[in-house]
Amino acid sequence: MTELPKTFDPADIESRWYAHWEEKGLFRPERPDATPFTIVNPPPNVTGSLHIGHALDNSLQDIVVRYERLRGKDALWVVGTDHAGIATQMVVERQLNAQQQKRTDFTREQFVDKVWEWKAESGGAITRQLRRLGCSMDWANERFTMDEGFSKAVIKTFVELHKRGLLYRDKRLVNWDPHFRSAISDLEVETVETKGGFWRFRYPLADGVTLADGSDHIVVATTRPETMLADMAVAVHPEDPRYKDVIGKDILQPITGRRFKVVADEHADPELGSGAVKITPGHDFNDFDVGKRAGFKAGEMLNMLDADANVVQTADGLIPDRFLGLHRFRKDGVDGAREAVVAEMKALGFLVPHVTKNKEGEEVSADFEPRIIQTPFGDRSNVVIEPWLTDQWYVDAEKLAVAPMQAVRDGAIEIVPKTWEKTFFNWMENIQPWCVSRQLWWGHQIPAWFGPKMENGRTTTETEIFVAVDEDAAKAAAQAYYGPNASIYFADFELRNSPQKVVSDADWQSGNFVLLTRDPDVLDTWFSSALWPFGTLGWPEPTDKLSRHYPGDLLISGFDILFFWDARMAMQGMEFMGDVPWRKLYLHGLVRAADGQKMSKSKGNVVDPLGLIDKFGADALRFFMAAMESQGRDVKMDEKRVEGYRNFATKLWNAARFLQSNGVTASTSHEAPAAALPVNRWIIAETVATVQAIDTAMTELRFDAAANAIYHFVWDQFCDWYIELTKGAMDDETRAVAGWAFDQILVMLHPFMPFITEELWHLTGERANELIVARWPQALAAVDTDAQAEIDWLIRLVSAIRTARTELNVPPGAKLPMVVRDAAEATQRRLDRQGVALARLGRVESLTFGEPPAGGAAQIVVDEATFILPLEGVIDIDAEKTRLAKALAAAEKERDSLGGRLSNPSFVEKAKPEAVAKAREDHAEKTAEADRLKAALDRLG
Repeated sequence: MTELPKTFDPADIESRWYAHWEEKGLFRPERPDATPFTIVNPPPNVTGSLHIGHALDNSLQDIVVRYERLRGKDALWVVGTDHAGIATQMVVERQLNAQQQKRTDFTREQFVDKVWEWKAESGGAITRQLRRLGCSMDWANERFTMDEGFSKAVIKTFVELHKRGLLYRDKRLVNWDPHFRSAISDLEVETVETKGGFWRFRYPLADGVTLADGSDHIVVATTRPETMLADMAVAVHPEDPRYKDVIGKDILQPITGRRFKVVADEHADPELGSGAVKITPGHDFNDFDVGKRAGFKAGEMLNMLDADANVVQTADGLIPDRFLGLHRFRKDGVDGAREAVVAEMKALGFLVPHVTKNKEGEEVSADFEPRIIQTPFGDRSNVVIEPWLTDQWYVDAEKLAVAPMQAVRDGAIEIVPKTWEKTFFNWMENIQPWCVSRQLWWGHQIPAWFGPKMENGRTTTETEIFVAVDEDAAKAAAQAYYGPNASIYFADFELRNSPQKVVSDADWQSGNFVLLTRDPDVLDTWFSSALWPFGTLGWPEPTDKLSRHYPGDLLISGFDILFFWDARMAMQGMEFMGDVPWRKLYLHGLVRAADGQKMSKSKGNVVDPLGLIDKFGADALRFFMAAMESQGRDVKMDEKRVEGYRNFATKLWNAARFLQSNGVTASTSHEAPAAALPVNRWIIAETVATVQAIDTAMTELRFDAAANAIYHFVWDQFCDWYIELTKGAMDDETRAVAGWAFDQILVMLHPFMPFITEELWHLTGERANELIVARWPQALAAVDTDAQAEIDWLIRLVSAIRTARTELNVPPGAKLPMVVRDAAEATQRRLDRQGVALARLGRVESLTFGEPPAGGAAQIVVDEATFILPLEGVIDIDAEKTRLAKALAAAEKERDSLGGRLSNPSFVEKAKPEAVAKAREDHAEKTAEADRLKAALDRLG
């Protein structure tokens, strides 16, 4: 047995043990006959770096996996990374830009090769950082959403969904990101309050028509004037009396001269503005729905912007040339279409000015009313998102959502905390079609090929789509469609209008050929990651791993990806596997700054978990995450608490050194040793109770309860009391019990603090195996309730003596006599057995029964007995009473003042939440202080 050093270095221990575990395959020991336990890690972006949210999420997962592994299960923690379409393409494009190159300088294949090169060189940062945290993942089978096997699963899923009528191509409005020139999902849009304007314009009624009040125009208002270049209607409420007579009449757009109808639609609010709204169905989600109700087909809706959000000509050719090519609004200091439209409408006399009065009461006119606008931004590009009408691929999420919702209702999926069920159902019941195509080069290219549609035996300009797993299958489908004599050719999308560059001379001359081009778009990253629970296990092949480890037992996830990922996994898993992807879904909160604010780079309050690991060690950070993770609440970052858990590790280390110096070695038994002494029977009972508490907490996924149970057992029962009670009394029985109890501590603490526990496991004796694959303690040892009660009584008595001495300013070195009154026979026997320990720990000089001598004394009541400490000549009793009374009055005054503030509704409702919380904390502190001081005064009589 190696002598323990006085101190330990977390960095040395962590790097050494992690490498050992991984090298020996201990994260996934062979246990073919054991009960499987499976958990899948939310695959981090291959571009990512470990942030504080990762630290929370992965610490919780690792705690569960290590716990189940210690319980003898075949624990599989599936690990891998996500190809992160937009994020990765953005990183590589920036790299090219730094070299004075851009993506379009290369072919698609060349660019994709460069992305793979980047991944090989730089894509492993996040996985190395997860190792630093101590994550015991199945690295030997690490997956990537773009690896060959997983890509096969993605393509198979797309083809099958299309075959089942659950995936289709449609022209709809999407959230278009002009920076990436790609559609993004609703969940990737961040709404930000920005300073904007509210413009009002007159649209003249056509053909001499007027309103009931004689007006020859309708006033419409908008926050996006540039979109009027694609207006197709003006909507009014069907019951609005101002406009009833003009519903169905024509109205004119002044700049384009376009004639369109005044339509009736309840989307128009008579109480808002003029009650009339301009309708641009090709550039606004609400207007799109109004347009459909008005009878416009998606293909007929006008589009006025290109992929870069620059103005292009509409299908009717009515936008004046002077607007073509302008950006949608001011960009890089250059006026755009918005500014040009407003200027022209003003020049034409159709702008309704916004009139206010200044301080002098004079009217002041402005072009628009200033307003705070809820503006959608791309969460990665930070560019304003444009609703854009385009052809995309959609999954029928409404149908796929039915089975997961039923699974939650039936209990096949348990959501923890249960309060999240309402949010889950609200989203799933109102789910929209899921747009799964993205206009990128990096990702799974959509397995769909476009060819000409046949009509009456001839090809047309319309499109026929062939969805297939590969080119051969697409060719076979096309051959069946076009006939056996047609020559089928494939061409890059860019060559779709240049068939002569692809087909043979003979076929070119005969014209008997068909050119197929593959859809250049790729699939949404979340489409592929939705297959993670079964795609990583070998599906679509029927592997042994798949049958053994699907469905998983648990998914631990931040609530912020409940809809991004969790719900979609449930949809795809139930559609393709016929079963839930996991039986339990645990949703944790966010890690916030110490003041409760959300962390952000702009606020400068982001905490780097790697910096915390460097400073305090991974064990301390992991334990902090577990101890602070309370169901339904966010975690407030507190570096002092992390430091406190580093001190906890130090206390454990020092306890091991004490035991070693007293001849205590590793236990040779999994079962508790035989014990006769009450103190040993007590620590065995406390160990069993702690095992039971942790087991209960882990079953309920109460990480804070589990962490606190082991923390208080180690710090309070074992280190503060058991070691103190056994000092100077280390016989063979006590050494055996102490060694056994300390071994149980190392096993129970291992899921939370894997590194220091593994180190101590080996430094405290010879071991047959590593701690990571040891056996979880049994909660079956016989519990001696009499011994438990006796030592608990001793602890309460010593604690009360120490408290009284401290509060009354008794000199630390002074030994006091103790007089016991009203003690039952059982208490007297306890005093007889525990007298030596009481004298040492309570600084008790002598022990007698009966009445105390005259003079001042401190009285302590424990159960039925009163323990009296004479203080005459030890302290100045009158001065001490005066001091305590003065301190009590001050504490009560502050307590009552704070209580008054908290009982004032004006303060509680109007003050900042953090100020109210601080006042409550201070009030509780002063209340406890007053109670303590009053108890001290009462003791003096």
